[in-house]
Amino acid sequence: MAGKIIADTLETGAGADISTSYVVNGSAKAWVHFDGTGTVATRDSFNMSSVTDRATGAYTTSATNAMASADYAWTSNASNQGAAYGAYCVEGDATGTKNFNGRTSSNVRLNTGGYTAWDDALSISSVYHGDLA
Repeated sequence: MAGKIIADTLETGAGADISTSYVVNGSAKAWVHFDGTGTVATRDSFNMSSVTDRATGAYTTSATNAMASADYAWTSNASNQGAAYGAYCVEGDATGTKNFNGRTSSNVRLNTGGYTAWDDALSISSVYHGDLA
């Protein structure tokens, strides 16, 4: 039996109220945590269909259900435990150039690296916030 629950407000066990619009609009619509070294391996995810290894330090994360447009909020971070440098993560295009042309409604191309070059990262997390299509 399929059903529908309609509510404008939720109440926590402690008696605090929260608007359902806050829950719907404020929740991540997709996220992924993966190992970008060697053969890329997804550790855990929600609404992500794949992570593609494009080149050294270059990946594409793809959502199962697309966003309404390419103008959603995206954030990501990367780290390399024990590396002599910290890792950073930026949006990049197909060539790995640092710019803002690496996003569509269903995927983000991202690049990770140290201070001077792209490099595979041991731990990468990426989150999409916005409206689903």
